[in-house]
Amino acid sequence: MRDKIIFDLIEQESNRQDNDIQLIASENYVSEQVMEAQGSILTNKYAEGYPGKRYYGGCEVIDEIEVIAQERFKKLFKTDYHVNVQPHSGSQANQGVFNCILNPGDKVLGMSLDHGGHLTHGHALSLTGKLYEISSYVTDENGELNYDEIRKIAIDVKPKLIICGASAFSLEIDFEKFSLIAKEVGAYLLADIAHIAGLVATGNHMSPFAHVDFVTTTTHKTLRGPRGGVIACKEEHAKLLDRSVFPGIQGGPLEHVIGAKAVAFYEALSDDFKVYQDQVVANCKAFCNQFIELGYTIISGRTENHLFLIDVLQSVGVTGKDAENILGKHNITVNKNSIPNDTLSPVISSGIRLGTAAMTTKGYNESDFILLANKIDQILKENK
Repeated sequence: MRDKIIFDLIEQESNRQDNDIQLIASENYVSEQVMEAQGSILTNKYAEGYPGKRYYGGCEVIDEIEVIAQERFKKLFKTDYHVNVQPHSGSQANQGVFNCILNPGDKVLGMSLDHGGHLTHGHALSLTGKLYEISSYVTDENGELNYDEIRKIAIDVKPKLIICGASAFSLEIDFEKFSLIAKEVGAYLLADIAHIAGLVATGNHMSPFAHVDFVTTTTHKTLRGPRGGVIACKEEHAKLLDRSVFPGIQGGPLEHVIGAKAVAFYEALSDDFKVYQDQVVANCKAFCNQFIELGYTIISGRTENHLFLIDVLQSVGVTGKDAENILGKHNITVNKNSIPNDTLSPVISSGIRLGTAAMTTKGYNESDFILLANKIDQILKENK
């Protein structure tokens, strides 16, 4: 008996994704192959443990798939780091690192949420903010990272772990400079590349590998794979890390998602994926520059990756929440976003975040994004 209610709703969501303009920076469109793998019979198999060391029988095929996913990730990022593909999400990946090397009460230094960081980098409402003593660094008056100031904070705080990486920061992150700071204060260094992983894989952004102890990422966003997470680490941390993920914070891995991750890594190893990432960056710069031409205030003044933030409150006199709702009624999907030193609450916010990864997958080029910026400008000004 078919569940008509749910499958009708899935059809509605399919139509929305097909017909709306998707500008949420953390979203993308996966291939038919990725969806086929994720919706496969791999979902039926329990496989607690790791390849060759499972707590269930019948994992021979599952083991082979998981090893392939690990090896493809290493090849994609040109690294010999140990790879764990089992985290269910980017947040779980970060928690796996924390659980590996930290004890409750240890000091952590991460990027402030309203300056572009992520909830798991130490926000008070996150588990990380509850378990550890958190300090934050922020962007300067130009919306950039001042590494000298970050160094001063690190020397003063003496954290056990420093996190570099962001969820709403449009400039390139210098992992080597972070590495020098971490070494000076004796801290572990975690690079959270969830947003920029696709750009890192194709050389469109500096790679953190060789500069950090741990790398975490999601497999969706710019990697254009299924929703899930990955952790890579120096070999010296491998045993503790694997134990931290299972049995530390997770039980059975989602082997159907791991199969889909392997497919996504295979696709990302193609020449076409490099062409795609080049276009993502080119589109984002054209999109951002057109808003600047139209007089909008862009946080950090420019973009060097796949996203940027607009202060819509200052630019057109609407809140981020209102801009999200107004554009949504015109089938343009964005998300409200706090900006540095925002005077409004996160549920209202003064900004919106725009990303180009999804619509680049749909075939948009620079001229399309220039036209889209003009259209968004028109809609916001006519409906404020």
